[in-house]
Amino acid sequence: MAADWEEIRRLAADFQRAQFTDTVQRLSERNCIEIVAKLIEDKQLDVVHTLDGKEYVTPAQISKEIRDELYVHGGRINIVDLQQILNVDLVHVENRASDIARSDKSIQLVLGQLIDENYMDQLAEEVNDKLQEAGQVRIAELCKTYDLPGDFLTEVLSQRLGRVIQGQMDQYNRGVIFTQAFLARHKARICGLFTALTRPTQVNNLIGLYGFHEHLLYLVLEELVNGGRLKGTVVGGRQDKAVYIPDIYSKTQSTWVDSFLAQNKYLEFDALTRLGIPDPIGYIKKRFKSQKLLFLQATCVAQSIIDQVEASVEEAVSSGTWIDVQTMLPSCLSTEDTGILLNQVMRTANVQSSARILCDTIVVSEKFVSGCKALFDQAMQQKAQKEIKNNPVFLITEDDLKQSSLLMDMSAASKKDKREERRKKAAEGSGSMKGGGGGNAREIRIRKTKKKGRRDDDSDEEAGTAPSNRNKQAEVVFMSLDEVAAVLEEHVCDCPDEMITELAEQLMRPLTKQYQEVVRAAFLSSSSMSSGASRKQSVKELQEEITNLYNNIRLFEKGAKFFSDETHANIAKHVLRTICTDVTNILLNFVAAEFMTAVDSPRSITNEVRLKILTKLQEETKEPLMKLHNSLNGKSIEDFLIYLEPCVEVCGFMLKKGDKKRERQALFQHRQALMEQLKMTEDPALVLHLTSVLLFQQIHQCALHVPGRCVPHVISSLVGRISEDQRKLLSQYQTLVVKQLVGQGKNTRAAPGEDEGERGTPGNGGEMEEVRKELLSLTGEVKQLVLSARKTSLTED
Repeated sequence: MAADWEEIRRLAADFQRAQFTDTVQRLSERNCIEIVAKLIEDKQLDVVHTLDGKEYVTPAQISKEIRDELYVHGGRINIVDLQQILNVDLVHVENRASDIARSDKSIQLVLGQLIDENYMDQLAEEVNDKLQEAGQVRIAELCKTYDLPGDFLTEVLSQRLGRVIQGQMDQYNRGVIFTQAFLARHKARICGLFTALTRPTQVNNLIGLYGFHEHLLYLVLEELVNGGRLKGTVVGGRQDKAVYIPDIYSKTQSTWVDSFLAQNKYLEFDALTRLGIPDPIGYIKKRFKSQKLLFLQATCVAQSIIDQVEASVEEAVSSGTWIDVQTMLPSCLSTEDTGILLNQVMRTANVQSSARILCDTIVVSEKFVSGCKALFDQAMQQKAQKEIKNNPVFLITEDDLKQSSLLMDMSAASKKDKREERRKKAAEGSGSMKGGGGGNAREIRIRKTKKKGRRDDDSDEEAGTAPSNRNKQAEVVFMSLDEVAAVLEEHVCDCPDEMITELAEQLMRPLTKQYQEVVRAAFLSSSSMSSGASRKQSVKELQEEITNLYNNIRLFEKGAKFFSDETHANIAKHVLRTICTDVTNILLNFVAAEFMTAVDSPRSITNEVRLKILTKLQEETKEPLMKLHNSLNGKSIEDFLIYLEPCVEVCGFMLKKGDKKRERQALFQHRQALMEQLKMTEDPALVLHLTSVLLFQQIHQCALHVPGRCVPHVISSLVGRISEDQRKLLSQYQTLVVKQLVGQGKNTRAAPGEDEGERGTPGNGGEMEEVRKELLSLTGEVKQLVLSARKTSLTED
């Protein structure tokens, strides 16, 4: 107690002294903070503010604390963990850590972690323990275990091999470290395994089966083979296809190949592949350098087989027979290999011109083929005579006409004079006023161009060397393929069916050509001047018909221009499908006559027939006619007329463009024809059609050629041009015609299973009867709209 009171007295005395002393000047905490901030701003003080705001830390202190923490954590620490421990912003921690790693070689910054030399030594000791225990370690597994990059671990461990780590690294794969003991065990396993092999084995299969390291296996295997410890070879390199072939198997393999070739005189590539030879062709060429072998696609054959086939082929050619070499060749030879062998034999024996190959395996002498062709001579003459009798006006080519003209004493010079005379007349007609032509009349005479690619002689040799020119005329078929094969089968014995069929196919072309020559000879011998005059008359009639159709098309084009675009297009299509198509068919049929493909009636030529004819024409004739044919599917009559002129020129006709006088004559003839047809018909729809067209021609002085659906448009164009009574009559008649057509359409569409009420009531039938009676009563009046006007004009004249 005395001590306590003594302490109290002492404290009281100190307090009393403090009260009587002078006050010392002190700074508040706020003032200190402001002073430090000013010093930092002026860069007179280098400190870092902690995250909690209670302390300032210098960079040197941060570096010291980082080193301390690195030591505490065993030589490896993450920068993020340092930031939490030091309570400083991460940017400052990263900067100081980078400075430490740059200044101290024993410390490295790896993936955001500081690692010192002691940790790396410790890691190497741990890796060495694992290596001694397992015999090998993989860098990839260590990366997963220690969470470090492979390049870094490889460098660290490589520096400590032989010092800390007792092992070596694979020189082909630096991702594996192994010990000498592991290498010795591995080498012993490889040596034992490959010593036990007696047949070719893929190395890749052994790697997967016994768990060998791939690069180490190839290294050891190459060392053992080169050192002579293993008796064998490795083919394929260090790839997936590498194969180890023991010497004992190679010797057995070579013995088998030698004996098989000696006994059978051929080697099959697939058989060698099954024996384990990956490159049969290279193996054979290397092993049998001194022997003369013929390499085919799937086999190779010895010279003895080639000599045997060559002798048989020469015998067949000299005796004028045939031989199937398949019977004397190994059965393993494919059809392609047999063909290659035969071609080689025929080149060697020099019999290519005196023999041919059928069915890829049969050699046939040309003497034998000629004998087969001679079997058809008699039948060919008989059929040619029969053809001439059935077709007295048999159409042939231009060359044949030249020959025929020579036989009929009509020289080429006289023909040329006549052509020059016609050309002069055409020129005089176009430049004078004779015949009512007038200044606007123009007559075009177009000279037929000479066809290119023709020769004066029509020999078989020309047909063989220029098959494209022979397509300019259609072939007259002598016999069908089945008929030719039947004749051959009847006269040629002991031949395979395949040979008969192929021989018939090869004889079809020469027999057809020979038959054409026989037909031409028979035709030319039976030709006369009368036939020439008849053909001349036919050409003259065609000239007149083409001229009339051409002028009609121009007249109809002129009339179509009075209508709107849509109606004009419909009228143009109708003209193209009718009159323009007729002109095209006439020209095509005339040209087709030169190729023996003409038809009896040009109007029967369809679109498909036109295309077939066009494919057989010469190029200079085909091109303009093809454009003319394509224009039929368009909507412009003008385009058709543009393409028509060169076509007429190619065919050798003239286009006579009519003048006003001829146009008036054509209009008059067209009107007369329509009026005669109007007088004869009683069909209300046709009466309305003809009447409207005739009224249009009467008013506009233009001919029309329109389809039925354009009749309402024609009638509409007459409004204001005819009297009101005539317009009402036409409108009434048109309405009745429409009613009649609609009623007929409904009856036509009625299904067979419909009852009477569905098809139409008796009242409807009575209505149709009444329409028919009204039409019958008005038909005469409608006809008189045109016929009476014609009579009036005749009276006035």
